[in-house]
Amino acid sequence: MLDEQGKVLYVGKARNLKRRVASYFRKSGLAPKTHALMRQMAAVDVTVTNTEAEALILENNLIKVHRPRYNVLLRDDKSYPFIYLSTDHAYPRLSLHRGVRRGKGRYFGPYPDAGAVRESLQLLQRMFRVRQCEDSFFRNRSRPCLQYQIKRCNAPCVGLISPQDYAQDVRHTVLFLEGKSSALNDELVKKMEQASERLDFEQAAVFRDQIASLRRVQERQYVSGESGDLDIVTCVLSGGLACVQLFFIRKGVNLGNKIFFPRIPADSSREDVLSAFVAQYYLAHPVPQKILLNCEPEDKAVLAEVLSEKAGHKVVLAHRVRGEKARWLQLGVENAEQALAARLSSQAGMSKRLDLLQEVLKLDQLPNRIECFDISHTQGEGTVASCVVFDREGPRKSDYRRFGIRDIVPGDDYAAMQQALLRRYTRMKKEDAKLPDVVLIDGGKGQLGSAQKVMQELQIDEMLLVGVSKGPERKPGMETLHIPSQQRHFNLEPSSPALHLIQQIRDEAHRFAITGHRQRRARARAVSPLEAIPGVGPRRRQQLLKQFGGMQEVARAGVEDLCGVPGISRALAQQIYDAFHGDN
Repeated sequence: MLDEQGKVLYVGKARNLKRRVASYFRKSGLAPKTHALMRQMAAVDVTVTNTEAEALILENNLIKVHRPRYNVLLRDDKSYPFIYLSTDHAYPRLSLHRGVRRGKGRYFGPYPDAGAVRESLQLLQRMFRVRQCEDSFFRNRSRPCLQYQIKRCNAPCVGLISPQDYAQDVRHTVLFLEGKSSALNDELVKKMEQASERLDFEQAAVFRDQIASLRRVQERQYVSGESGDLDIVTCVLSGGLACVQLFFIRKGVNLGNKIFFPRIPADSSREDVLSAFVAQYYLAHPVPQKILLNCEPEDKAVLAEVLSEKAGHKVVLAHRVRGEKARWLQLGVENAEQALAARLSSQAGMSKRLDLLQEVLKLDQLPNRIECFDISHTQGEGTVASCVVFDREGPRKSDYRRFGIRDIVPGDDYAAMQQALLRRYTRMKKEDAKLPDVVLIDGGKGQLGSAQKVMQELQIDEMLLVGVSKGPERKPGMETLHIPSQQRHFNLEPSSPALHLIQQIRDEAHRFAITGHRQRRARARAVSPLEAIPGVGPRRRQQLLKQFGGMQEVARAGVEDLCGVPGISRALAQQIYDAFHGDN
C-alpha cells in the first residue's frame, strides 16, 4: 500500500487476496491503525507468487528494503559471533568469529554478543589451555609468552606440549562446546584416578581443577536434559511498546539471551509481533531445530516450512509445551516483562526530564529532537566534531554523525565548531530534513558565537541555540546555560532533572567525539613517514626497510648511508633524511 508520493506504507501477504484487500474497505469495525493507514493510502501494488512460502520471503525482503510505517520492524542488522576452532593446523586455535564462515574448522554458536563469547573463551583457557593467539604470533615465538606463565596455555609454539596431548585438550574443548559435559566429566575423573595410581599427583591436580571448573559451569546452566539446538522466543506488550526476549540454547547449553524492542504499529497483537519477528530474524540468522513461542502466530505452518527449507533440516515451532520447556517459556516471559518495565520506566523518566527542560528553556512545546555538538583533538591534531541526537525516547544512535575537520588553524575550536555546524545544516536544508528543536553547543560564548554565524548564514531561526559551559572548577552540576535568543544565561540546581538530561546529552557528544578523534589520530600515526615522500613508492620503501632492517634504522641513517641503497639518488636521500629530521 502506497501513499500519494509513492512511499510504501504497508506490506502484507494473503492466500485470498480479494478477501484480504476488501477487508480494509469496510465501513465499520476497522482498528484505529487501519483507519490511519487508509487515510494515507493512495494506491495498491500487487505481486503474485507461486506459494505461500515465496510470499513470506518476499514480504520480509520488502519490509527490510522499505521499512514501512505500518509494519512491525525489527531493528537488528548485526551478525552474531561464534566460537571458531581451526582444524587446518597441528595445534588448532580457538577464537571469536563474526561474519561469513569460510574457514576450515568448526563453529559453535551463535552467541548473543561478543561478551558471551569472550567469557566462554576465558573459561576454556582456564580449563583446557588451548591456544587463542593469532597464527602469525604463534609462528614467530622463540620462548613462551605470558599466557604460559599464568597457566592459560601449554606453549605449543615452542614445543612444550606434544601434538598428541594438545589434541586431547582440543577434544575435551569440543566435548564441552557440544554440551557433552557429563561424558567429559566422567573421562576427566577416570584420567585423574589413573594419574593418581601412577603417583603423578601434579597431573592429577590438573584434572581435579578441570573437574571443579566443569562442575561450576554445570551449576550455572539452567537448561538440562536437552541435547539439541533450541531458541526460546517470548513477546510481551505494554504501553504501546513490544519486547521480544530471545534465549539461545545450543547443544543443551544456555549461551545467554538478547532483548529486542521492535517498532510496532498501534493495536498490534503478540501474535502479529512474533510472526514478524520470526520471519525477519531467522531468515537472516542461523535457525535451530526447535523454536519455543509463548503464543501461536497465524502463519505458523508457513513459517515452519520456509525456515526448514532455509536451514536444511526440520524446524519445529512450538507454543503448547509442558514440564521443563514450560518453565523455560515462563522464564522468557518474565525476562521480557522485566525488560519492558525498565524501558517504560526509562521513557517515563525521559518524559519528565523533557517536561522540565521545556519549562527551563521557555519552549512553546515539548522538544521532539535535540542535537548536541562537541569538538575533540590533541593539541590541534586529528580534530573531530561530533553530533549526537536525542528524541523523546532517548538517544537516536542511527542519526549520530562525526565530521573530520579540515583546512583550519590547528586547535581553533571556534572554526571547527563553525565548520561542523555548516556542513551539518547545509546538508539538512538541501535534503529538506526536519531540523531539531534545540541545539546544544558544548562550550562557552566563543563556540556559541560561531554557531550563531552559521544560523544567520543559513537563515535558520527556528532552532533554539543553547551553550553549555563548565563552571570555574569544571565540576558537574556547575554548568552555565547561555541562550542568546533570550539574552540570558543562568545556572540550574545540581539536582535538577533538566540539568541531568543536558549533562547526559553533552557527555554522550563528548564520548562520541573522543572516540572518533582517537580513531583518526591512530590512523594518522600509523602512516609511515616514507609514504608522504614524493618518489618513494612501495618498492623503494620495501628496499629501504630491507637494507636498514626497519623504520627506526632508516630514521637514524644519514644522507650518505641512504645514497647507498640502489635506486636512491642524493636528492631523494636528502628528502628522506629531511622527512625524519626536519629541514634544519
